Amino acid sequence: MAVLSLVDLGALRRTWHYSPSDFAAMLATILVTLGIGVEAGISAGVILSIGLHLWRSSRPHVAIVGQVPGTEHFRNVTRHEVITAPDVLSIRIDESLYFPNARFLEDRLLGAVAEQPGLRHIVLICTAVNSIDSSALETLEDLNSRLRDGGVTLHLSEVKGPVMDRLARTHLLRDLTGQIFLTQFDAMMALAPGVTQACHDAARRDTSKAAH
Repeated sequence: MAVLSLVDLGALRRTWHYSPSDFAAMLATILVTLGIGVEAGISAGVILSIGLHLWRSSRPHVAIVGQVPGTEHFRNVTRHEVITAPDVLSIRIDESLYFPNARFLEDRLLGAVAEQPGLRHIVLICTAVNSIDSSALETLEDLNSRLRDGGVTLHLSEVKGPVMDRLARTHLLRDLTGQIFLTQFDAMMALAPGVTQACHDAARRDTSKAAH
């Protein structure tokens, strides 16, 4: 009864609307605490939280991006009006790469190749990648080889300094079929200059019309 008086029903309601998975962990913690005890409840909450973290990170958000007209910015094609190149796939992964999600990324990229027969380049945007473990490194090396056999070049862009320092000690950079670009805009200027230039020209024409 003492523990029950500490339950914040408002917090439960807010958590349910924001994240059903976090609500499930919170509710399970409360129920185990009430049914068994505080120590068991805390243990259940910790185990569920770790499990949910591993599950979420094993299926990270992956976005195909395109260029926002008139800018050097790239955004999700499903959320914004952007321009893409038919033979270049720019894909951003919003999670560090490690053993739970390495296979997911590989399947995602190979699936994209199967869906787009005319694909010649894949640019993996690493803006949100803070680390790459040994399992993910092996996956990237294997992916690089499989894409090369299929006539597709793998590139990296916007790799963070600490990640690049670790990659520099591996075979991946030496065997990489493509290039490593400082920015995604640099990548598109090199791989699809016509599309990028057309994007800028269209934006300038729109600006000129608005001025007149």
